[in-house]
Amino acid sequence: MSAPALPRLLATFGLALALGACATTSATRQTAVTVGIAAINDFHGNLEPPKQSALLPDGQGGLTAVPAGGAAWLASTIEAVRGKYPNHLTISAGDLIGSSPLTSSLFLDEPTIEVMNRIGLDFNAVGNHEFDSGVDELRRKQAGGCHQFTARKPCQLEPFRGAQFGFLAANVITKDGSTLFPATAMRSFGTGRSRVKIGLIGMTLKGTGALSSPAVSQEVRFMDEADTANALVGGLKKQGADAVILVIHQGGRTTGEPDPNGCENLNAEIRPILDRLDPRVDVVVSGHTHWSYVCDYADYNKAKPFLLTSAGLWGEFVTDIALEIDPVSRKVVAKRARNVVVQSPAYTSPLRRVANTDAFPRYEPRADIAAYVARYVDAAKDFTLRKVGTLARAAEKNTGKEASSGGVLGNLIADAQLAATAGAGAQIACTNPFGIRRSLIPLDDGSVTFGDLYLVQPFNSQLETLSYTGAELKAALEQGFDADGPEQVLACSAGFHFSYDRTRPAGDRIVDMLLNGAKVDPAKSYRVTVNSFLANGGDTYYGFTAGRDMVLGVTDIVALEAWLKAVPPRDPPQEKRASDLHPDTNPTNLRPPPGVEY
Repeated sequence: MSAPALPRLLATFGLALALGACATTSATRQTAVTVGIAAINDFHGNLEPPKQSALLPDGQGGLTAVPAGGAAWLASTIEAVRGKYPNHLTISAGDLIGSSPLTSSLFLDEPTIEVMNRIGLDFNAVGNHEFDSGVDELRRKQAGGCHQFTARKPCQLEPFRGAQFGFLAANVITKDGSTLFPATAMRSFGTGRSRVKIGLIGMTLKGTGALSSPAVSQEVRFMDEADTANALVGGLKKQGADAVILVIHQGGRTTGEPDPNGCENLNAEIRPILDRLDPRVDVVVSGHTHWSYVCDYADYNKAKPFLLTSAGLWGEFVTDIALEIDPVSRKVVAKRARNVVVQSPAYTSPLRRVANTDAFPRYEPRADIAAYVARYVDAAKDFTLRKVGTLARAAEKNTGKEASSGGVLGNLIADAQLAATAGAGAQIACTNPFGIRRSLIPLDDGSVTFGDLYLVQPFNSQLETLSYTGAELKAALEQGFDADGPEQVLACSAGFHFSYDRTRPAGDRIVDMLLNGAKVDPAKSYRVTVNSFLANGGDTYYGFTAGRDMVLGVTDIVALEAWLKAVPPRDPPQEKRASDLHPDTNPTNLRPPPGVEY
């Protein structure tokens, strides 16, 4: 490891939070027991370095792009964090699996579970993507075994022993009224008079049902987050919990320059949950929004002095949390946290070379994890390297300030989906830019592989073609510009164009819509194709749930492959299909996650 000088390190990470310590006496601090927590969220099976960069303050008023992620480097970073604390826990706030690259998803995410076994994960609060393959398959992920619940066969390379860590699901209720997995857990540290206990509550977001297949909601119900947690805190306290940690797959977003240890203008879905949460909770480890932050929530609500954290996505950070607990008063006397970047090998993106830096810690990859991942990488090669078509040039995912719109790659995907559903009468196809995970970059000869497509769209979402009136379509598009979730400009197919004006009131920001040059008639019915995620109201596009006469189509990735094969080489469409009438106006809500470049 090469470490930066202390002054620069402090400037980069900021001062660690020390919350609730103002009334702490020196005698109390001397008897306090420190428990360290290494926390992650939204790993999504990214076993290999995902060729992403985290943008971090460089201590000189600028930002530094740091290559980040990869299971072997994550393992070493977690070990470094845990090495600071004789007493420690390692926890995940959901989406550990699901929406995974082929190295994991081809094998039903079994290698990700096994990697986390080897890393020493203690608990994972289920997220919405844990349900991607259904409830029975999720149970198998915990229990192990090779019973087949999906189209793909389990145990292709080795027997599957299941997660050796506990899944927590406090707000996931089965038909018999029990929780799918335990709601809480308790861990003790120290002995005798120095013994302290930490209680954990783990859960997913209440909206998981809308983000999963309808079959999931037939098996389980997802309850209110704050109500569920509040009903459990007292029981943990009665069992002797000196500290309570809520591990929740729901999160917030911040504004301003990317700062994984800052909390500027915290917003989004986590806030109303925290405002209703029992103040006896000490720490909230969050996820889902793919944001990284460290917050003293007392800055937003003095009655709720929670330490709130999130570690971004794909293993780019590990949150280093420390709790100092007085075993005499049985209270947390200090708490602090910082996000530690998981610096991995340099790479070349479509935009530039992203090099390593000595401004942040660098750890060698853990050899046993690297070897284990390599075995699955090799096994997946036949799938990942299969040629599916050619591109005339790169189709890049929009990043930075443009990341809320689909750009060239969004155009390409929407056109592919329109062509794939023409038989269902599709006239328009739209896709959500936040569902586009990577740029689509051909090899030097223009070749595109199946692995390339899967990195772009790892969801296997089926396409649905439905009927909407022009007024209903406008209402759905308006939801990209309201205050419910971050702004998102849907990427739509050739021939359809819309304009928007953020200076107008919410709900009336779509100024016009044209289809093949003609105005869209509010009363007329149109056939529109969206992926099943949007059709179920995903990304707060609830208007798409109003569709009628649904025809189910192929998956998004099948459509894209067929579109590339049809015209070799396919030239990605460059035109803008959505016009911002006031581009100098700031978005009315929060932008998508900062700090990720490809």
